[in-house]
Amino acid sequence: MKDDRLSAIRHYLFEKTSASIHEIAEAVSASLPTVRRDLLTLETEGAIHRTHGGARIADSAGIEAAFEVREQTCIAAKRAIGLAAYDDLSPDMSVFLDAGTTVLQVARRIRMNPLPLSVFTNCLAVAQVLTDIRDVQVTLLGGRLRSRNASVLGALAESMLERLWFDQLFLGASTVGDDGCTYTMDEDEARLNEKMITRAARTTVLADASKFGPRATYQVTRLDERLDLITDDSLTAPWLDKLAQAGCQTRVVSLEIDDTAEQGEDAA
Repeated sequence: MKDDRLSAIRHYLFEKTSASIHEIAEAVSASLPTVRRDLLTLETEGAIHRTHGGARIADSAGIEAAFEVREQTCIAAKRAIGLAAYDDLSPDMSVFLDAGTTVLQVARRIRMNPLPLSVFTNCLAVAQVLTDIRDVQVTLLGGRLRSRNASVLGALAESMLERLWFDQLFLGASTVGDDGCTYTMDEDEARLNEKMITRAARTTVLADASKFGPRATYQVTRLDERLDLITDDSLTAPWLDKLAQAGCQTRVVSLEIDDTAEQGEDAA
């Protein structure tokens, strides 16, 4: 499929920064003439710059490509978790969707099956997914742009939260450490996430099993009786026992996703 091949080329150039046509053709299993046509298409879209005998990722496309690469990691688990989270929504709720790529799957599910919601977010990708959806009112926080997450952070975003209250917060996690706490790589993100929790009646952490084990730099919150968690069935029994002992209400979803639902999401 051409779209899959174009995406593969973008991902390859994002990882390598630049490459020759021969290297790209080998990486995506395509002929040289096909790759040349694809590179012309991608350059027209502004995703890459062609060079003599090759191509490099465009600076302006780096953020989008980085987010897309992370979004596709453990995609089956993220979709299953996103579907389970969507089932917690009711008409006329106020909902905050943070900048995690698993949380983005909740936004994609809302787009597929809209219902009247007031959605708040600090994620540019979430806001874009929910643009022009009838009965879905979207408010994007202001603040400093964090390129890696295509998100906004900082004092301005924190001050906006002081005047808001949400029925439901869906919160991602960079990692869940062996101490039972969620972590992130960004100090401002950790502080903003803490603030989100204080402004929500209910907080549900969305984290697939691959997030459990390592610690990132900045601690966000402990998984305890204040929080719910949705994860996938790859999470080991010792982890589930630890969460239960901490009082965290944990839902485990199967990685088997309804084919019809997945096809509909891909078309959205």
